[in-house]
This record gives sequence, C-alpha cells and structure tokens, in this order.
Amino acid sequence: MRKGILSLTASAAALALGLTACGGESGQTTPASTSSASAPAAKAGKIGVILPDSKSSARWETADRKYLEEAFKAAGVQYDIQNAQNDKTAFQTIADQMITNGATVLMIVNLDSGSGKAVIDKAKSQGVATIDYDRLTLGGGAAYYVSFDNTKVGTLQGEGLSKCLTDKKADKPIVAYLNGSPTDNNATLFKAGYDGVLKPKFDAGEYVKGPDQAVPDWDNTQAGTLFEQMLTQQPKIAGVLAANDGLGNAAITVLKKQNLNGKVPVTGQDATVQGLQNILAGDQCMTVYKAVKKEADAGAKLAVALAKGEKPTASGSVKDPETGQDVPSELLEPQAIYLDNVKDVVADGYVTKEELCTGDFADKCTEAGIQ
Repeated sequence: MRKGILSLTASAAALALGLTACGGESGQTTPASTSSASAPAAKAGKIGVILPDSKSSARWETADRKYLEEAFKAAGVQYDIQNAQNDKTAFQTIADQMITNGATVLMIVNLDSGSGKAVIDKAKSQGVATIDYDRLTLGGGAAYYVSFDNTKVGTLQGEGLSKCLTDKKADKPIVAYLNGSPTDNNATLFKAGYDGVLKPKFDAGEYVKGPDQAVPDWDNTQAGTLFEQMLTQQPKIAGVLAANDGLGNAAITVLKKQNLNGKVPVTGQDATVQGLQNILAGDQCMTVYKAVKKEADAGAKLAVALAKGEKPTASGSVKDPETGQDVPSELLEPQAIYLDNVKDVVADGYVTKEELCTGDFADKCTEAGIQ
C-alpha cells in the first residue's frame, strides 16, 4: 500500500440539497440496497451513489445514506443510492445499471482501487462525471475526492492510545495493531498517522511493538480471530491500536474472556453507538468522530453542481501516489472522542441520546453529562 496523500483541511458548509431517485416511487426506500424518492422535474442530470457494504461499519447505512438522501432531496435532483455489500461483481453491475439508466454523475466508495478504477474508467468513457467518496481510488482519475484528513485520523488514534497508556501509568507496554483492510487506501493513511506517533516510542524503547495485522475487508469476525491469536502469542499485550470501532469491539470481546477489558486500552474510529457505549463502559479508550453529515454535504454539493453541468471548484487537492496527479479535493477535520466529550457527538446529532443511553448506559450517560 502507498503513502503520500497530502493532509488538508477544508470546511464543507452544510448544504441544503435534495433528491429524487432514479426509477423509484415517491418516498420509497429499500433497506440496505437502494433509496429513492420523487420530486418535481429538475433541469439536472441523475446522480448515482454506490456505498461499499453495511458490515464493516454502521455509518454507511445509518449516516451516509441518510445525509446524502437529505441533501439530494433538498436540491430536487434525481438520485439512486445503492449498496454493493462488499461484492465487487455487484459493484460493477450497479455502476453499469446506473449509467444505463441515465446517471450523469457517479459517486463511489470503492471496495478496492482495481475494481474502483474499472468503474471510473467505464463512467468516463460514457461521459459520466466521477467523485471518489471517502476512499481515494488509486490510479482511478476521479474528477473529485471528498473525505476526511485520514492521516490526521490515524494521528489522533496514536495520540489517543498514548494518552490512555500514560493515564494507566503503563511501563514499556506491548502495543498490538489491528489495521484496516489492506485494499483500502484509507487504512494505509490511518496507519501512517498512528505510526508517526507510536514508532518513535518503539524506537526509543518506551513502548514495545507487538503483533501487527491487517484485517481483510475490515471484517470484524476475522478481527476477533486475529486478536485471539495475538493474545495467545503475546498474553501481555497492554494496548491495542484498533483502526475502527468494529475492530476495537472485536478486540474488547476477546479481552472480556480474559478479564482484561478496561485494563488494556483499545482505540477506535467512527463514533458508532457501540464504540461510544464501549467508551462509557470504560472498555474502549477513545474513538475518532468524523462528522459524516459534513462529508455527505460536501460530496452532494459537488455532485449536484456536476449534475447541473457546472464545473465546481474544490478547496484543495491531494496527490494520487500512483499517477502523481493532483485530485481536486474536499478534506474535513476529524475529532478525538474520549469519555469526557462523548456528549459532543450527541450534541452534534450524529447519534441520539435514545440510541446511546439504553439500559445500563442510562446512568453512565448522566455521569458523562449527556443531555
């Protein structure tokens, strides 16, 4: 995997955008597959969006889909949002169908750069504008890229784990890595970020480098199996850099079996309900909150402009490490979340108090100042 994406920040103002779906009935939504709605005829092209799966992270269906729908609906443009469910053949088929059905803009979250590039090449050959959403397709040549500063995400994770180890007064702790999928360029960037924080500590002998494994397809079940093997191999693991909340929860589940949950700091990412509850319970050290609404609004703003035949200007660019080309980009700022600021995620509306503060978590929410 490659490094080299420039770290940029860009504010993406919330955009009142909106939508109608390609070939759908008014207000109709198909769970985890396709969303659609109808609006008065608009003089704009159709927008197709392909999400990657619903297993690796809850965000794709609970956040990105919702916010993109809201944005397209407000803009009154036609849209079709579908989920490839981690199937490369389905990903290609969905893209072909969207193009055949008249999409003039295609926004994708690739499953890997190879299959993503094939889709982008096909779209461009048909005159369809392309946007890489959340993940850059290496060598793909999309017209735009919308994401978060993913190296910064990793930096926050590394700093978070270091903070939690310091709080526990850990002495030369053994740190294990549960990295994201090797086919996801973002996982490479996250690792570059946390390596930048932790490698100097390994080199100085402050920390000890433990097992270091990538988790294929961000699969949480595989993550649990891998971490169980890690802990068997190295029972004195004292910190876990888990690249997202799902991988973190897989590690926590294994730690619980050994009565080590809460004693071994574990990181995460995405500020999922599960991840935040793990923080409230004291089993997870921190997560990284990415305000998906801002990302969705930024992506939708570009897509709507392209659908209307405009050539929008992005606030920055990143260099594709394969082609060396600068891709016009919008990159947003991530935020580290610990127990003392879990309430920020609720206040921002990303998760609700009702979702988070169920059962035994009600009292913990009160203690954490969640209103």
